[in-house]
Amino acid sequence: MKLFYHPDQEYHAPGSFLVRGQLTSSPEGPVRAELLSQGLANAGLRLSEPEEVDSQRLRDRLTRIHTPRYLDFLETIHARWHELPGASELVMPNIHPCGGGHHYPRHPVGQAGWHLHDMACPIGADSFRGILASAATAQAAAEALLGGHGTTYALCRPPGHHAGPDRAGGFCFLNNSALAATVLREQFSRVAILDVDLHHGNGTQDIFYYRGDVWTGSLHVDPAEFYPFFWGGANEEGMGEGLGCNVNLPLPLGSDGAAFLEALETLIARMTDFRPEAVVVALGLDAHRDDPLAGMTLETEDFIAVGRRLARLGLPTVLVQEGGYPTEHLGNNLAAFMGGYLDR
Repeated sequence: MKLFYHPDQEYHAPGSFLVRGQLTSSPEGPVRAELLSQGLANAGLRLSEPEEVDSQRLRDRLTRIHTPRYLDFLETIHARWHELPGASELVMPNIHPCGGGHHYPRHPVGQAGWHLHDMACPIGADSFRGILASAATAQAAAEALLGGHGTTYALCRPPGHHAGPDRAGGFCFLNNSALAATVLREQFSRVAILDVDLHHGNGTQDIFYYRGDVWTGSLHVDPAEFYPFFWGGANEEGMGEGLGCNVNLPLPLGSDGAAFLEALETLIARMTDFRPEAVVVALGLDAHRDDPLAGMTLETEDFIAVGRRLARLGLPTVLVQEGGYPTEHLGNNLAAFMGGYLDR
């Protein structure tokens, strides 16, 4: 297995975000990569650094999943924000077009509200460099798979599956799993994205909702009780050419490993009907019982079983890191998954 991580991801390191009205320390920071890297080392796995971060190839691919105005916003907003009188160091919106806006604003405050869907995506002076490095890591893993590696892994942070065509949300800015699928589509005619994160991959769903060439499936806590709240219902099945190519399996808050694995079997069966030629796994580890985002109750040992089951797919696979936040168990959870995956 070839594994990738670019250290420039550390440039995105906002210290805080707003949750339940309180400004609190963000669990999504460089320490996540440190813990995950240690878990890989404990499993005897070594990370490689992608050769490049910013490239025209990467930017061209990003325009297939994100709008040009959104990509421009991510790259330029901090400098424009900082020119405003009394502006904070971090870009954090104070207004959102709830219910949908009628026109796209020119002002930085309006654009921040338009594109930053929630208060979990503050942007610092060097954030775009780190965000781009995360995407470049996913691209490198997908390209390595096209180059002959049967399975590859991308250690990506910030994560990506909440990022839609025109918005950031849930710590996510560029959709790394969608990018990996876009790279795979250059060689494979049918690609599946299997999302096993604690949260629904609403951004991924939005990107491919009208497409029939990329199947998207997600198991997650029921959004009636949990983030992202407004997407992720079982009745969201795709539209147009994408009808039937989006599958959501919401689980009750607090679900354990047995319920998770049962849902995974159902999701894989639905995916198999699509007959994919390659798979992107949006790999979340935040379903663990001690994860700070607290939604499910999986044990570390459950991730061994998840890894084993996904390895049995027998398809070219890119593993893209999504959630999983700092606890003493985080590295062990990734090591457990990899141990199960490689124990074929």
